Amino acid sequence: MSSLTVIIIFGILAWLWLDGARARELATGICKTACAKRNVQFLDQTVSLRRLDIRWTTHGIRFRRQFRFDYSEEGMGRLSGHITLIGVQLEEFSLGLPTGEDKATPFSRKPPE
Repeated sequence: MSSLTVIIIFGILAWLWLDGARARELATGICKTACAKRNVQFLDQTVSLRRLDIRWTTHGIRFRRQFRFDYSEEGMGRLSGHITLIGVQLEEFSLGLPTGEDKATPFSRKPPE
């Protein structure tokens, strides 16, 4: 292998690592904001990569990353949600609640009886 090939390979690997770090940071910020809006506690203040795919979009080839995160509704127990990004665009955010409940705003939930 020539030295130019090695430099190109290291450049591609560095770009992939930086792109992944940027997507993870973006997903963490989205989760933190969304959990605060829904009055749930975002646990561990981080997300973990669950799946990495390649998707063809109108803007070209993009990575589709699905991250998992944990949250708590009342400070007890641990529930899991997920967020999916295509490139840096949000595709899906879910708290993993029954249909429709994870899209509710904090003010639309009924108080406990």
